[in-house]
Amino acid sequence: MSEQQGDGEQQPVFSLERVYVKDSSFESPNVPGVFGEQNQPKVDVELGTEGRVVSDQGHVESVLTVTVRSTLEDKTVFIAEVQQAGLFRIAGLNDEQVEQLMGINCPTILFPYAREAISAMVARGGFQQLLLDPVNFQALYEQSRQQQAEGGPQGEH
Repeated sequence: MSEQQGDGEQQPVFSLERVYVKDSSFESPNVPGVFGEQNQPKVDVELGTEGRVVSDQGHVESVLTVTVRSTLEDKTVFIAEVQQAGLFRIAGLNDEQVEQLMGINCPTILFPYAREAISAMVARGGFQQLLLDPVNFQALYEQSRQQQAEGGPQGEH
């Protein structure tokens, strides 16, 4: 299938080539002691995204890092982290469009895989299943862009 349009311009391409776990970890340093606790633990979720070009044929790697920390008073119940990655092909788009795809579309595609990996790790750790709420990556991307425009902290969205 040709990616050239009739006037010689390259047709836009955005495709998912592969999904994979780049890294994952699970720690529960205070088990079995925390199993008998009656209080509800606090759960914090951190998200981070990064991307990089991996070939001159338009292949980019997008990595979504999801870290979940559960604490009960001053004790760590568990820490679960996954770096869910995808190999995407992006071609025929300008830099702003590529940045937007990397900041919104790629993590949106990767999130369900990361969500399942976190849930499985937590359950295998002996804890109640943890279902992460859906994430609006477009809102996070726009918030990050706004912070950059205002000279605020840059980095992960």
